[in-house]
Amino acid sequence: MASINYSEKIPNNVNLSDDRTLQRALEQWQPNFLSWWGDMGPEGSHGFDVYLRTAVSVDPSGWAHFDHVKMPDYRWGIFLTPGDADRKIHFGEHKGEAAWQDVPGEHRANLRRIIVTQGDTEPASVEQQRHLGLTAPSMYDLRNLFQVNVEEGRHLWAMVYLLHRYFGRDGREEAEALLGRRSGDEDNPRILGAFNEKTPDWLAFYMFTYFTDRDGKFQLSALAESGFDPLARTTKFMLTEEAHHMFVGESGVSRVIARTAQVMNELKTDDVAKLRAAGVIDLPTIQRYVNFHYSVTIDLFGADQSSNAAIFYSSGLKGRYEEGKRDDDHQLNGQMYRLLDVDNGRLVEREVPMLNAMNEVLRDDYIKDSVAGVNRWNKVLEKAGIDFRLTVPHKAFNRQIGTFAGVRVSPDGRVVSEAEWAAHEREWLPSAEDRAYVASLMGRVTEPGKFANWIAPPPLGINRQPIDFEYVRFN
Repeated sequence: MASINYSEKIPNNVNLSDDRTLQRALEQWQPNFLSWWGDMGPEGSHGFDVYLRTAVSVDPSGWAHFDHVKMPDYRWGIFLTPGDADRKIHFGEHKGEAAWQDVPGEHRANLRRIIVTQGDTEPASVEQQRHLGLTAPSMYDLRNLFQVNVEEGRHLWAMVYLLHRYFGRDGREEAEALLGRRSGDEDNPRILGAFNEKTPDWLAFYMFTYFTDRDGKFQLSALAESGFDPLARTTKFMLTEEAHHMFVGESGVSRVIARTAQVMNELKTDDVAKLRAAGVIDLPTIQRYVNFHYSVTIDLFGADQSSNAAIFYSSGLKGRYEEGKRDDDHQLNGQMYRLLDVDNGRLVEREVPMLNAMNEVLRDDYIKDSVAGVNRWNKVLEKAGIDFRLTVPHKAFNRQIGTFAGVRVSPDGRVVSEAEWAAHEREWLPSAEDRAYVASLMGRVTEPGKFANWIAPPPLGINRQPIDFEYVRFN
């Protein structure tokens, strides 16, 4: 199961050729995928040779093979981590039973919903990012964008395989629908709100890959615990690729901050107008981008209390982040969890059954992880001798889902009036002027080793290559 057969039309390590019906169905879906990629994939990229990583096996020594590949020729495939014949379900009502190799009938609808929702995010992010290649700040960054894009495409394949293999006609119809929706389309949008937002510039892209792909890490980690073994094995391999997306985001924002700090020290100023005149992104604007992308992303975890989340956990479909490391009975009956609520214009805590708070449990784990990365950005400022510190806003800030939907809360966690929100919104969230300024900096840099003025070079190249390596060849 470890090696991947690249001689087949669809590279895979699931013995696809042994199931001719499934193979034919996926080979019929493949041209539709390529048509979608041609229409909605990275704009203007089709003739480029890009230094991409491709998995040749799913073990640690083989999953990262690098070579120049033409973008439309990238070999998207179906890769699962090796199975464990003795694997047991280790949480929920089925704890201790053998993991399922087929879909239990009573969980069919819920599993399909989970897989479709995850699958829908993958093409959505490609659609959101499709114009960014036209304004890449370097060839290094352009290559990273394309690597993220092709891996999102492969993650779509991962979910489509499960739909085709385990859900019959319903699954085939859902797989077609994944190519029919469009990010931001009024009539047929993507399922989750954050995946209908625009990603208009590279600062937004770095924030998206840091914050929103981190949501992917936590959702995939929860699904990697699933009692449905094919889903668990699929998402475990996806996590190895997701780590690169978060690296692109964290290192990208870090490099933007480093360049801004350098210019602040050169000019001996924190004056926004002077820094913008020097062509870098001021720290208050970076903070507003943090506020926006963080708040939009934590909505992705869903409502604070959810009977569906309770069912997913109790049924063994979706666990917690690092379920196996938790010191409890992994069934949670009678256990409580503290949630935030609004009472008479104040934020208060109250206890609810933990099973109903599973979305909030995952959200709180995500928040801890996000804060750690923001603290690493602050180390860049500290090293540069800059007093400014970035923060994540309060979890109730700018929420559209759950208890805080429509409640006006400041970044520091105060419930405020509509009037106070209106007076301060431009301080808290990116304004049209902020976005226009950042957009004005965007312009493609095509010379290897050269970088746009608003971002610092990375400390290291990809796969031990030099910074001025020809990561993208324009043909």
